[in-house]
Amino acid sequence: MNTTETLDPLGRKEPVTSMRWWPRGQSAGWTMGAFLIALLVSAPILAVLYLALFPSENIWPHLASTMLPRYLKNTGIIMLGVGIGVALIGVSSAWVVTMCRIPGKRFFEWAMLLPMAVPAYIVAYVYTDLLEFAGPVQRMLRTWFGWQSMRDYWFPDIRTKGGAIIVLSLTLYPYVYMLARAAFLAQSVCAIEAARVLGRGPWNSFATVALPLARPAIVVGVIIALMETLNDFGTVDFFAVHTLTAGIFNVWLGMGNAGGAAQIAVTMLAVVIVLILTERYSRRRQRFHDTTTRFQQLPGYELGCGAKCAAVAVCALPILLGFVIPSSVLVYYSINYFDQSWTSSFFAFAGNSLLVSGAATVVTVVCALFLAYALRLFPGSLLRFSVRLASVGYAVPGAVLALGVLIPLARFDNAVDAVMREVFNFSTGLMLSGTVFAIIFAYAVRFMAVAHGAVEATLGKVRPSMDDAARTLGETPFGTLKRIHFPMVRGGILAAGVLVFVDSMKELPATLILRPFNFDTLATHVYQFAKDEMIERAALGSLTIVLVGVIPVIMLSRAISKSRPGHGD
Repeated sequence: MNTTETLDPLGRKEPVTSMRWWPRGQSAGWTMGAFLIALLVSAPILAVLYLALFPSENIWPHLASTMLPRYLKNTGIIMLGVGIGVALIGVSSAWVVTMCRIPGKRFFEWAMLLPMAVPAYIVAYVYTDLLEFAGPVQRMLRTWFGWQSMRDYWFPDIRTKGGAIIVLSLTLYPYVYMLARAAFLAQSVCAIEAARVLGRGPWNSFATVALPLARPAIVVGVIIALMETLNDFGTVDFFAVHTLTAGIFNVWLGMGNAGGAAQIAVTMLAVVIVLILTERYSRRRQRFHDTTTRFQQLPGYELGCGAKCAAVAVCALPILLGFVIPSSVLVYYSINYFDQSWTSSFFAFAGNSLLVSGAATVVTVVCALFLAYALRLFPGSLLRFSVRLASVGYAVPGAVLALGVLIPLARFDNAVDAVMREVFNFSTGLMLSGTVFAIIFAYAVRFMAVAHGAVEATLGKVRPSMDDAARTLGETPFGTLKRIHFPMVRGGILAAGVLVFVDSMKELPATLILRPFNFDTLATHVYQFAKDEMIERAALGSLTIVLVGVIPVIMLSRAISKSRPGHGD
């Protein structure tokens, strides 16, 4: 067995073998801590798998023969529709904004991301209020044409699967837009100029050159949008569409069967895994590389009058339908019902949202930084696998995660309570489950991937020579992180924190399941009022969530605009 010499974290020489799989010195503590964090973050998913395989009452045959086929069919239809919708809107708008000279191009670059700030369930509430029989749109039509009842005219019902597809597409297309635009910005001018020399016009160049090169980014954007679709509960519940997510609530809370809910949750996980594997398999033999290291300013296609109007409409309609109209309605209701909304209860809900979102942000970012730095100190394959496993929470729907969090915490509470009753004749009650801790833990698990991705990307830009220099000067790993790395990566840490905070503010399914008694956040407050057909009372809370969501939109827009190689500030 060959041996070599290397430096430990303190700069001292130590003999190691080429087969060493565990670090020594202070790096071992970081590695052990990273394994512990990865285990805790992965525990909810493992708990769901265990409960699904070993339920106390197995109702899987009943589910498979009755409700599950309908859940799968509705989920499949909605995901197919949303996939097509976000791809059409996101790719077309990204190409127009990036490659065409249109009026308001600078505005559209960042405004196309605005619908991301509005949760889908809020858009669903607004459009239902606008388009229902008693809403302003149908009232206006009846006034204009003298119609008296629904028998006199036909009007589409938004509270259907088609309505859910439209609402989700309008709020989720920015995932495809931002990744497609980043891919178009990163493409070499040489390929586009070659297409021009061969006589290709703007749309021909798009179809034969740009689109194939951007395909990996587009597919990733569609996959993320489909995962968010799978996670959605507020929209499908309000529209009375029975999907897998709604099925978890029905079986667990309605039928009182956690095992059946876990089995539906595993079905959802299987859908997510199929999506990821399908994407990877479809491009298993394809490679996408830049053909040059020289990047010039992208040419802008001049469009005719008709094409220019169509291009502007492609960009303006999603913004109008996905952000301007919902936000305008919320502003109108917030002003007219301000006295009824601006109450002590609203401040309590806002405070609860800030509490759980802020705590989850701190916990998630600290853990993500710990994982990323531990992997930097010791990039072993086992640790790398564990960190990747800890980052799959974002692919897991919130309802599934809530189930995985609540079951082990409840069993822990019951075990401790039984021991305390037996030994001290004293009941401890619920220490973890049914408390704010459960919500914070669920948020941390779900959004760990968001924080870890941002922190890891920023930390990866720090040259390894900085670590070597610090160790040569006798600095410890923690000292190196504190004095050298942290000042250099705090921008990435701040970005990770903002993204986690905003996502936590909007999270609905996990919060509904895990919240303590008489504990509401802005998201659950909005859901409760909208469910009772009182969107006016929920408008101020909805508008608050939207305004908070605008912050990362601005950050993402700036980051995308600077993503082209060779870009200068």
